[in-house]
Amino acid sequence: MLVYLRVFKESFSFALNALRNNKLRTFLSLLGVTVGIFSIIAVLAAVDSLDKNIKDSLSGLDKNTIYISKYSFGPTDIPRWKRDNYPQTGYDDYEFIKRNVPNIEASAYVIFGGNETIRYQAETVGNVNVTPVSHGIYEIDDLKIENGRFYSELESDTGAPVIVVGSNLAENLFGTVNPIGKQVRVYGRKLTVIGTLKKIGSGFGDSPDDKAFVPANFVRRFKNGGIGGLPGAVAIKPKAGVDIDGFEQVLKQKVRVFRGLKADEEDDFFVNKIAGLMSFIDGIISVLNGAGWLISGFSLLVGGFGIANIMFVSVKERTNLIGIQKSLGAKNRFILFQFLFEATILAVVGGLVGLLFVYLISVVMNGVVEDFEFILSFGNMFLGFFLSTIIGLISGIIPAISASRLDPVEAIRTGM
Repeated sequence: MLVYLRVFKESFSFALNALRNNKLRTFLSLLGVTVGIFSIIAVLAAVDSLDKNIKDSLSGLDKNTIYISKYSFGPTDIPRWKRDNYPQTGYDDYEFIKRNVPNIEASAYVIFGGNETIRYQAETVGNVNVTPVSHGIYEIDDLKIENGRFYSELESDTGAPVIVVGSNLAENLFGTVNPIGKQVRVYGRKLTVIGTLKKIGSGFGDSPDDKAFVPANFVRRFKNGGIGGLPGAVAIKPKAGVDIDGFEQVLKQKVRVFRGLKADEEDDFFVNKIAGLMSFIDGIISVLNGAGWLISGFSLLVGGFGIANIMFVSVKERTNLIGIQKSLGAKNRFILFQFLFEATILAVVGGLVGLLFVYLISVVMNGVVEDFEFILSFGNMFLGFFLSTIIGLISGIIPAISASRLDPVEAIRTGM
């Protein structure tokens, strides 16, 4: 055992000396692996961060939440021209579902609003996602109030001119002033701020922090959406413990009857489930991961070939030295370990430098981008270290074997 440890130690020392004596060559070899490991781990960390931020933004939603709409939240086989002819999901659909579908814990009518400009005195914030929605969304989306309150069911039904704003929007409009009771101008009309939401900090691009909520019936007073009606959806949260598949079938049948669809006619609406949306997102994340591995793998492959090339050059340059070592009694395994350690050290150090760069980028991004958390997990760091080690072993094994098998006499003669 001590003999093998001594062989490892001496081989390791020879490898370090060889690397120190060829600084430029070592640097170029490190660079290839560094770029490869940096590319793979940076892509994986970015995709993991995107996945986590998206999931966090949807964490307040019950996975069993269902949206009835003319739009599909995921891919569909129904052709575009058919979908375009579907009627908009209107407020009458919402009222019918609310009254006639059993086992509903909460429901809400949502109008797909565009970006609006909100003004308070001299302050103006543009491109604000103002969502007209009925009172039930407070329970469905699990919204949290920081100050004030959410509008009541009565205010929702009567279309009261009130508004609830996200934390970032409140800060941009009012600064340190308490916004409760203040009047803002939206849609060219005055609304009273009755509540602000707690900060979530999601980076999905649709965070409640930057949104505002107004009663859907308030918007329905002055917007009719033309012939097709306002683009909207009915959000439904089933009661806990309900059989979701059975609930969905009952829901679809009720809506079909309400819309007068015959037995041989197709649905003219989509039943979108949050669970299905989650699966769709997981599919996209998997594709991104695969694409990242494919693209970054080429960089890592180039780095591996670079190390292998350098090792073959090292064997060629040190042929005479190998012959002398063997003539003095060095075993094949000593020569093998010497070159194998050299290749592995190159790859591991290059990988660690790549991981360091990814870590520095994560620190910078987390300091600059407020609403997006860049995550460099221990799993990805270990993967980077493991990959660099494997690349070193694979890249160095053939040169190391060829060096260990050299005939001492021929090696000395060749190197002279």
